[in-house]
Amino acid sequence: MNFDLSEEHKMLKDMAYKFAVNEISPISYDCDKEEKYTPEIRKKAAEQGLVGAWVTEEYGGAGVGFLGNAIITEELSRVDMGIGLNVVAACFGCEAIYYFGTEEQKKKYIPPVCSGEWVAAGAFTEPNAGTDVAGYKTRAVKDGKDYVVNGNKMFITNGTVCNFMVAQCITKPEEKKHNSFSQIIIPADAKGVIRNKLHGKMGIRASDTAEITFEDVRVPQENIVGKDGRGFHQLMHFFDVTRVMVSGQAVGLSQACLDTAVKYAKERTAFGLPIGSYQLTMAKLTEMAIKLESLRTLVYKAAWLVDAGKPDYHLAAMCKFLGGQTAVFCANAAVEIHGGYGYMDEYAVQKWYRDAKILELYEGTKEAEIMTIGRVLQSK
Repeated sequence: MNFDLSEEHKMLKDMAYKFAVNEISPISYDCDKEEKYTPEIRKKAAEQGLVGAWVTEEYGGAGVGFLGNAIITEELSRVDMGIGLNVVAACFGCEAIYYFGTEEQKKKYIPPVCSGEWVAAGAFTEPNAGTDVAGYKTRAVKDGKDYVVNGNKMFITNGTVCNFMVAQCITKPEEKKHNSFSQIIIPADAKGVIRNKLHGKMGIRASDTAEITFEDVRVPQENIVGKDGRGFHQLMHFFDVTRVMVSGQAVGLSQACLDTAVKYAKERTAFGLPIGSYQLTMAKLTEMAIKLESLRTLVYKAAWLVDAGKPDYHLAAMCKFLGGQTAVFCANAAVEIHGGYGYMDEYAVQKWYRDAKILELYEGTKEAEIMTIGRVLQSK
């Protein structure tokens, strides 16, 4: 068993971090303050092969797999999780097309995203249905050769900047809940698509988040992804891989918190000594390091399993749970070590503290992950 990264992955890690420092760091503060999306960063990242990097070269990606994608996500998130999300989630929704779409759909939608020309979105969450994905209400009714879509989606990443979205819709209302859904590609500029940017988020403020309304939106039936009535099962597979990406965000943010806290603990003095020389500070730094190392190992294993063709939703849920827990802990500890300065916006730790909380909420709340893991444990 070899835990060393390959030379390719080491080079990818170094390149992604240098990109983040050079391109993202100078604009991070202003983008957070102004809630500014960053298309220019996405396009530059695409030129470096960082957008949709998990996609095979056949469809325009760098072909580094989900472990490579987790590493990229980690390194970008060390600098700014929101802007990093604009890069790694530009292809959000393409996972469904890649795994379940037709060859025509793959060739039409995935390459323009990897090149930075297009942006995708996954329109899943609804105003009254988040964790309860079986509770979605959006409907797509057949009419001639089209589907007519009506419904609402909420908290959609890339919602106002995407070119298309993969939407979860009820197509077979007569079936039991889990067999009633399908996934449908909806062009963002289709008549009847109404998109409103959500403002005032606590964190990841550079990332675009929107509410979307579908009012008699017509799309060809050929836009269905996978099989009619299999949308719920396809979405569960989707989470198997995207939760690994989100967990990579947690690794990067936690690493940033630890690095900054260690540096500050060595420089800041109290009672004539660096605060890092006191046991209470050491305890915080030590627990940060232990949690981070545990998380990184778990995330890399989960990503490796996806690349090996053996995605483990049990492990992905563990990653997601531990990721949110670790990021929130590390961000909180970093703020505490910085004391009053950690509460001021001139220090990045306060931003990381705000960013961290979303990792316990999106892509499955920590409570949802507990239910997933608990059911698996009791099914044996």
